[in-house]
Amino acid sequence: MKALLRLTLPLLMLAVLTGCQSVTSASADHLRGTGDLGLIIERATGSVLVIDHSEYEILGRVEGLGDLSHASVVYSRDARYGYVFGRDGGLTKVDLLTQTIVKRVIQSGNSIGGAISQDGRYVAVSNYEPGGVNIFDSRTLENVLTLPATYTNASGEQDQSKTVGLVDAPGNQFVFSLFEAGEIWTVDMVSQPPAVSRHPAGKQPYDALITPDGRYYIAGLFGEDGLSMMDLWAPEQGVRSILPDYGKGEQRLPVYKMPHLEGWAIADGHAFVPAVGRHEVLVATMNDWSMVQRIPVQGQPVFVMASPDNRQIWVSFSHPDNDVVQVIDAQTREIVRSLEPGKSVLHMEFTPRGEEVWVSSRDSDRITVYSTRTLEEVATLPARKPSGIFFTSRAHALGL
Repeated sequence: MKALLRLTLPLLMLAVLTGCQSVTSASADHLRGTGDLGLIIERATGSVLVIDHSEYEILGRVEGLGDLSHASVVYSRDARYGYVFGRDGGLTKVDLLTQTIVKRVIQSGNSIGGAISQDGRYVAVSNYEPGGVNIFDSRTLENVLTLPATYTNASGEQDQSKTVGLVDAPGNQFVFSLFEAGEIWTVDMVSQPPAVSRHPAGKQPYDALITPDGRYYIAGLFGEDGLSMMDLWAPEQGVRSILPDYGKGEQRLPVYKMPHLEGWAIADGHAFVPAVGRHEVLVATMNDWSMVQRIPVQGQPVFVMASPDNRQIWVSFSHPDNDVVQVIDAQTREIVRSLEPGKSVLHMEFTPRGEEVWVSSRDSDRITVYSTRTLEEVATLPARKPSGIFFTSRAHALGL
């Protein structure tokens, strides 16, 4: 009997080990990362597509997100969850791996984007109605802070201002602009309670961006020429005007769509800026923020976006020229290609290392993928009235 056991025991152990490896392998086959995933907004149907940009594959559709016109997305630090900001005041937490809604709250009557804090603990939402900013625990979506953004209006009464250009900033801060109040506020989420600082910002800031290094916050002004810039390394110096002479004495065209400053391009020591009401991309040197060039383009630019290597600037346009995307060489500042991805181009998103760019065409119900090397089309995907495209690589970048 002992001799039989000596012979069979190794075989039994081998069988058990082989079985364990099979189970482990089977489990591993079902694991996947999230680094090459993303969400595409389908604005007309209140849904989002979960996509794999390595395989050009649609993994699933998540429905029930409400009004997604002008919707945007930020991601959790682990890039598993997307926080979708809807126009109806909805804030929805989406699990990209299970393709389900984790939680959804209606936090206002009309919102216009949001941000996630540097440490990933807080999600902030910018609101038009009733105004102000609401801040939530990113894990539970429980409200932790409400900032009404009150100011004294022209009648001497207390009022709430629309808030725009909300971004995250180093030091675990949020920064945003008040449209009617003409102010820029910073909120320090490390202090208890959170500390708010107010700074005059010019007339009617309508959108803003933060530079990729998180140093400069720049707001576009609808009520006057020029832009307002705040150096977050020296906030005590307040806000100063840059490009102050731009537009004076010139006749603007009707503005069909306000350009998105969050789509500004910073490349080769210069900022490439969409002009308001003009068929131009402006170029400003970051040495002193003076304008050095105007690049004529085919229409009124909406998004002016630099590829991750900063070599190309991709420009989309407002109606009626929104079927075309133009590509500018950042070094020569010349247009090198005009592309026609489809009807009503609304958004562009580069893959993390910039070898491809995805372009949404709302009225063609299509996503078109281009190689940034050849500028040729490499793939298309169907989508229902697609607008914003947001890849999970945004989880690890400031201001996105």
